Amino acid sequence: MSEDRLSRVFAALADPTRRDLVARLSAADATVGELAAPYDVSLQAVSKHLKVLEDAGLVSRESRRAPVRLEAEVFDLMTKWIERYQQQAEERYQRLDALLAEMQEDRPARETAREEDAS
Repeated sequence: MSEDRLSRVFAALADPTRRDLVARLSAADATVGELAAPYDVSLQAVSKHLKVLEDAGLVSRESRRAPVRLEAEVFDLMTKWIERYQQQAEERYQRLDALLAEMQEDRPARETAREEDAS
């Protein structure tokens, strides 16, 4: 996934209304009218939100009157991108845990040396 497309996907999901639309579409395809029903906005406003999601590749539809469908493969690509950075972060935490464990092991030796120096 190109960085520009990834940016469009995350930008599209930054809006809570669009995230809600995606959540609802994860259960089933729906028409614009069905998607607009719970909101106190015009069909045109919901259509604009859907256009942003469509431009990002998150949803698709065959025609203006066809049901809107969630495009799951985009989420697979997002997941792979996130997992790569999650793995890197986990490796950093594992190195930190190892360093802290090593410091804890060295601590009794340092305390014993201080006690001997004090006497």
